[in-house]
Amino acid sequence: MSGAQLGLAVSVFLACTVEAVEALTIVLAVGTTRSWRSALIGVAAAVLTLAVLIAALGPALTAIPLNALRVVVGGLLLITGLQWMRKAVLRAAGLKALHDEQAAFVKETAAAQDAGAVTAEAIDGYSFLISFKGVLLEGLEVAFIALTFGANQHDIGLAAAAAATAVVVVTFAGVAIRAPLARVPENTMKFLVGVMLTSFGTFWSAEGAGARWPGDESALLVVIPAVALFAVALVAGLRRAQVQPA
Repeated sequence: MSGAQLGLAVSVFLACTVEAVEALTIVLAVGTTRSWRSALIGVAAAVLTLAVLIAALGPALTAIPLNALRVVVGGLLLITGLQWMRKAVLRAAGLKALHDEQAAFVKETAAAQDAGAVTAEAIDGYSFLISFKGVLLEGLEVAFIALTFGANQHDIGLAAAAAATAVVVVTFAGVAIRAPLARVPENTMKFLVGVMLTSFGTFWSAEGAGARWPGDESALLVVIPAVALFAVALVAGLRRAQVQPA
C-alpha cells in the first residue's frame, strides 16, 4: 500500500468513525427509550436510501474528467476540512465546548421521553423518523467522504472498505456495551480529520488546477504535517491570547 493509499484509508476511517458514533448515539437513545423495533426499521430504511443514492452517484463521479473532479472535490474537501479544523482548534483552545456523546445521548433521550406515549402494536413514528434522519444525514457524510476520496484516487474500493470497517467497528462496539461511545476520543479524531481533509483538499484542488507538487503524492508527507503544525500553532496562539491581561 502506497503512502497516498494509506492516507486515504486512515482519513476515511477516522472521518467515518466520527459520523458513525454520532448516528449510533441517536439510534441508541430512541431505541432504549421508546421502541427498538421502530428505531431499527428507521435504520434499515435509511441504509436502503443510502444504497440507492450511492449506486446512482458512484458511476457519475467516475465519469467526470480527473482534473475537473479534483478541482471540484478538492475544493469541497478543503471547505469541509477547514470547518472541522476550525471547530477542533476552538475546542482545543478552550473557546468552544468539547463534544460530549454522553451529553448528546442524555439530550436525545430526554427529547424521546417527551415525545408522547409509544403504541406497541404499530411503528412508533418518532423512533422511526429520528433514527432514519440521524442515520441518513450521518450516512450521507460517510458516503460523500468515501466516494470523493475514492474517486480522486481511482480507488473507490479501498475508500468503501475503510468506511465500511469504521461503521462495523462502531456498530459492534455500540451493540456490545449498549451505551454511547463516550470514551472514544472524538474531539481528537475531529482535529485529525480536519487536518487530513484540509491537506487532501489543498493537494487535489491545486493538482486539478494544473499545479505540480514536488514528488507528486509524496508531497502529502510534507503538506499534512505542515497543516497539523499550523493548527497546533493556532491553538497555542489562542490560548496565549486568553491568559494575557487586558
